Amino acid sequence: MQESYYIYSSGNLTQKDNTLRFTAIDGNVKDLPIENIKEIYIMNEITVTSKLLNLFSKYGILVHFFNYYQFYIGSFCPKETKLAGQLLVKQVLAYGDYSNRLSIAREFIVAASYNIYRNLRYYNGRGKNVSEQMAAIENLRRKLADVETIEELMGIEGNIRQEYYKAWNVIIAQNIEFDKRVYHPADNMINSLISYVNSLVYTKTLAEIYKTQLNPTISYLHQPGTRRYSLALDVSEIFKPLIADRLIFSLLNRKQITESSFVEGLNGLQLTERASRIITSEFDEKLKTTIFHKELNKNVSYQFLIRLELYKLIKHIIGEKEYKGFEMWW
Repeated sequence: MQESYYIYSSGNLTQKDNTLRFTAIDGNVKDLPIENIKEIYIMNEITVTSKLLNLFSKYGILVHFFNYYQFYIGSFCPKETKLAGQLLVKQVLAYGDYSNRLSIAREFIVAASYNIYRNLRYYNGRGKNVSEQMAAIENLRRKLADVETIEELMGIEGNIRQEYYKAWNVIIAQNIEFDKRVYHPADNMINSLISYVNSLVYTKTLAEIYKTQLNPTISYLHQPGTRRYSLALDVSEIFKPLIADRLIFSLLNRKQITESSFVEGLNGLQLTERASRIITSEFDEKLKTTIFHKELNKNVSYQFLIRLELYKLIKHIIGEKEYKGFEMWW
């Protein structure tokens, strides 16, 4: 079974036959069979050669780079092996047709905001009074059907998240003052966690896009730009409430992550290596969680839900079935 590997120590990564060999700066050596690797997360300074990147490309291994402070830098994606010129043309045409683009973008936000609402409903039913925020989000969601521009859509989405974040101080059973989303530098524990876990969801979404014939640079909600895979930003919006937010709530409420899990750094409040390891371990377990899929009539993992979402998007782009974003039913 293929797995994701996280490398936290500084050192060298080299090829030894069909094995990856990691040699840490303290001399410790660990061999990783290439066929067992799905993705590699490099969380520190690692020496990687062009020969090794060629090996990653050959085996279709994505490599995600984070700096010492757990800030996501970027990803190495092997040369695409599932190219489909006809789909690429239609993907571009769907972007160029503003009405179609808006329809897809709206579904991303409709689904994401519904999943946000379901999170609040879940905790409201367990003694966390967030009914005020639920009502506010319901009112904002009603406006989504009438938006006429992407900018208007993103404005409502921003207001929904403002209301959502107001509820976090109620949901989280630690005394953390969380007033607003702050990006770089993260000014408190929650903002630091959101940035880190959201980047993990983004990389997993990118990995799933790579397994399809979709081009990750052509997006509908976020404006396509240079040096970023903006389709992964689009699709990950749907799964952040389900995967990232619920993981953050769990980590904080079970005291797996506390004030001692952070240190003051040059780029704001930063996670310790131990905390980062806890998060990635719990994150991988979360992705393996299965639910019964009503349409497929079988259990599927959270990670596979992301790929199913991409298949639904493909069907819309080729004109087979109108796209409807994933909404939690449990």
